[in-house]
Amino acid sequence: MKKRKALLLIAAIMIVSTLMTVTVFADTGPKPSVHVSFENMGGEPCYATLLSKTASTGPFYVWDGNEEHIDLSYGFITEDVWRAFVEYDDPDGYFFLQRAVWKVSVSKELTWGYYPPESFKILLFYPETGSFLASGICERYAFDSYFTVDVSENAGGQLTAEKTYEWQPEILSLILRILITIAIELLIAMLFGFRSRRELLFLAIVNILTQILLNVLLNIINFRSGQAAFTAGYVLLELAVFAAEAAIYSVFLRRISDKTRPVWVYVIYALVANAASFAAGMGIAHAVPGIF
Repeated sequence: MKKRKALLLIAAIMIVSTLMTVTVFADTGPKPSVHVSFENMGGEPCYATLLSKTASTGPFYVWDGNEEHIDLSYGFITEDVWRAFVEYDDPDGYFFLQRAVWKVSVSKELTWGYYPPESFKILLFYPETGSFLASGICERYAFDSYFTVDVSENAGGQLTAEKTYEWQPEILSLILRILITIAIELLIAMLFGFRSRRELLFLAIVNILTQILLNVLLNIINFRSGQAAFTAGYVLLELAVFAAEAAIYSVFLRRISDKTRPVWVYVIYALVANAASFAAGMGIAHAVPGIF
């Protein structure tokens, strides 16, 4: 019995340490993004960028005029295309940032998923004719901001970008996160000895309810507040879920369990399960950014 208690305590310490590490290095977590879809775009070569109100954002920055600092790290960009963007004179003083160019004539879309500018313009360049099409000033309106541009509808060479938030991918990622979390927590439950059908069914129901509530609140924070609020909210809400589940398991799960266990087992299980799902969630968000 003492050996089992010691093993559970070690597991709790290890997973909480992982949780703390993931929290500290929050930069590995989800990032805001801007998605632009282009409709009625022809087949001629076309490149796109988001002009930024600021001279830098994350690893993207304005060229300093030094020829040795020209960045053509995107393999499909020629120097002629790069120079065309650099020489573009925006009437509102928005900047072209190096490395932020996409060839959109095939994909018909642009996704800036790492430190996109808060205020920006969408700029298209057609190298065959040397012509540009630009939008008015746009603002990120959500953690993941979606826009649609109908290229055929432009007045005086200006594009109109419409906000088109896509709920379907968000709902799909919500379902995937809930399923992954429940799978992790039920696996840990079996390691803790909760293996009867009644116990696992009860744990599954509690997890479904708490995870739906948690993820709905996180999606609201995502939409309205952005990365810093999301990370803080994620930590605080996970702590709230842990406290609620620890109380529920200590009272109700203990009553329906086939085995008699001390209260601390239910509390440690709630701690380990939630810490593991939190760490896994942040890890998955880093490996597959679109899941958050």
